[in-house]
Amino acid sequence: MNRYWTLAGGPLGGLPEPGDFRLRESVMPAPGPGQALSRTIYISLDPYQWGYRKGGLEKPGEVCHARTVSQVVESRMDGFAAGDLVFNVNGWSEYALMGEGVPRPAYMIPRKLDPKLGRISQAVGVLGMLGLTAYSGMTLLGAPKAGETVVVSAASGGVGQIACQLARIAGARVVGIAGSAEKCRFVTEALRIDKCVSHQSPTLAAEIARACPDGVDVYFENVGGAVFDAVTPRLNPAARVTICGVIAQYHDGAEQEGKAGLVRRLAPLVRERDVVVHDLFVGDFVADHQDRFLSDMGAWVAAGEVTYREDIRQGFECVPTAFGEMMRGGNFGKTLVQVSDDPTL
Repeated sequence: MNRYWTLAGGPLGGLPEPGDFRLRESVMPAPGPGQALSRTIYISLDPYQWGYRKGGLEKPGEVCHARTVSQVVESRMDGFAAGDLVFNVNGWSEYALMGEGVPRPAYMIPRKLDPKLGRISQAVGVLGMLGLTAYSGMTLLGAPKAGETVVVSAASGGVGQIACQLARIAGARVVGIAGSAEKCRFVTEALRIDKCVSHQSPTLAAEIARACPDGVDVYFENVGGAVFDAVTPRLNPAARVTICGVIAQYHDGAEQEGKAGLVRRLAPLVRERDVVVHDLFVGDFVADHQDRFLSDMGAWVAAGEVTYREDIRQGFECVPTAFGEMMRGGNFGKTLVQVSDDPTL
């Protein structure tokens, strides 16, 4: 039998609760022509998945969507053999099919992984779509220059920690925004970022102003809410803003505003200060930039220029709990759940 998680079918509140999900099982799927069956090893948990569910793109009874690292068990699919390690989209499922006739986003093409290039878990992190998100939003869209001031919200999170370091590599002065004192120390010490401000501070706006005395040239937004309100008054003329996520707005009930709401709120600055706003969708960058990204990021990781922290939880049963904790800021780094043995360890 194969186990998998689905939405339970009730109304969804501001943040995920364990009761929002149901553990189900079914007969193990068998691959047909052009298909392969794989065993899930790591499940990637990301804030966008909650917006995906609340937006009605995932129906009760359907396997909850997620990017995964898996190992092929049986294959009738050209280019893949039993034992191959792959990046794919098994979702919150212990086993799943891939290949012909299996729905998947067009930009999430299954690919084989080479353990010699890094930990296989990094295929859903710094060397995967998460890393490409930071790379496209910071390096390609934000395009920081030496001496500019860059602000990154959720700076200790999966995307934020990479975006911070890419700005540092470009020679910018980087200010991160994180939560606890431990996370702020991680940003300044492990990531070698100039300054980190806690979003828990009651004087957040004043602290950001002190940290950015010359204003903000590039803002990488992962949060929205009060953090957005504190940073945007500091934007310089011709500043670049990349809107990657709005995780805080699930807390305050304003998720319906979403990224589009932040774009609308920035419209006056676009007119008055020539601020450039990018609503980031990583799928737009896969076809033209994936190879360059993997080459650049692989070299930076190998050289120690980019370090990367993972928060790996254990056990298939804990997936909904780990997801809820991540959405509430209870993670430290990129959140994954390991659901079966990693043969490379």
